[in-house]
Amino acid sequence: MRILLWHVHGAWTTAFVHGKHDYLVPVVAGRGPEGRGRAQTYVWPEQAREVSATEAAEADVDVIVLQRPEELDGLAERWLGGRRPGRDLPAVYVEHNAPQGRIADMRHPAADRSDLTLVHVTYFNDLFWDAGSTATRVIEHGIVDPGYRYTGELERSAVVVNEARRRGRVTGTDLLERLSSEVPMDLFGIDAAAVGGIDDVRQEDLHDEMARRRVYLHPIRWTSLGLSLIEAMQIGMPVVALATTEVPEAVPAEAGVVSTRVDELRSGLRRFVAEPEEARARGVAAREAALARYGLRRFLADWDDLLEEVAT
Repeated sequence: MRILLWHVHGAWTTAFVHGKHDYLVPVVAGRGPEGRGRAQTYVWPEQAREVSATEAAEADVDVIVLQRPEELDGLAERWLGGRRPGRDLPAVYVEHNAPQGRIADMRHPAADRSDLTLVHVTYFNDLFWDAGSTATRVIEHGIVDPGYRYTGELERSAVVVNEARRRGRVTGTDLLERLSSEVPMDLFGIDAAAVGGIDDVRQEDLHDEMARRRVYLHPIRWTSLGLSLIEAMQIGMPVVALATTEVPEAVPAEAGVVSTRVDELRSGLRRFVAEPEEARARGVAAREAALARYGLRRFLADWDDLLEEVAT
């Protein structure tokens, strides 16, 4: 199939474009939000190619994958030369994020649409978003296996959070000082330098740097399910994570420590740093669990099934 989708979520899109289809990725001068084009820090296969607005308008598109309200509200129609997603072209809307606000107000922008399918990346999101009469499907994350890389040579924790300063309590930025009081921490991610971390690291280099740390810390209070957590598990790292949103489903007990108690999280960090053999064993269990549930083959097969269903 020929699929049009915007580059919105780098790690998710990296997995998605590893399928067997042709992927048209909008690009604009300056690579702004309206068209970021191909990834600059992830490795994408050749079947993902950049298209201008003119090329997109003339393209024979089988399915359009929407990911933001603005795409649904006119951006996609403009790029497609007036063709309307869901009405003139088969469409799905992928929701990457957990809803924000009061439970009673968590109504999805694609609610009550009979002409598209809303795809959630976690069961938690499907449970919390109000989609009205719109048909929904859950296709859980899958990632390109980074391979077992764990060395744990540094008695430190690794954390990956994008825009930690701006997102604040949502990403648990306020917890980092408390959780690093006894075990030193290295924060990676977009704009991480703003809070004393390390940013602008290519994905391949990031995986190597994560693997050198003894344990992976996931301090995020409210998000969908950070792909960096799944990457850490597939790398072979033991996990210490807040027991919020989808994490209790994603991280089995044998893979690390999952809790809402800060003292329990600190205790887990201390123990894994002090007991490298236990840390390694937990990391092996984490990798096995993440490969079984969040493998790329299953992810792409689930998407192939849905795309075929939607396109026909």
